[in-house]
Amino acid sequence: MHKSDLIKKVAEGTGVSNKDTEAVVNATIDAIIDAVAEGEKVVLTGFGTLERKQRKARKGRHPSSGAEISIPAKWAVSFSAGKIFKEKVEGE
Repeated sequence: MHKSDLIKKVAEGTGVSNKDTEAVVNATIDAIIDAVAEGEKVVLTGFGTLERKQRKARKGRHPSSGAEISIPAKWAVSFSAGKIFKEKVEGE
């Protein structure tokens, strides 16, 4: 599913125009991105939790040469699926 498909589905489910739904979806995504980028944990009950986590520096291997390389520490986004989401995916 692409963003445009999500917008259409939400618009159909709410009876709101595609244009208005697109504005709401875009604002929601922007708010989530901004919050996570600032270090806030975003909890969407039933869906999941998004948060920014620090990945430690580590050693790795270059895929083609096999040489050992250093991978620097960096920030990454972590997503943990919520209970309802997990149950739906597992088919319960």
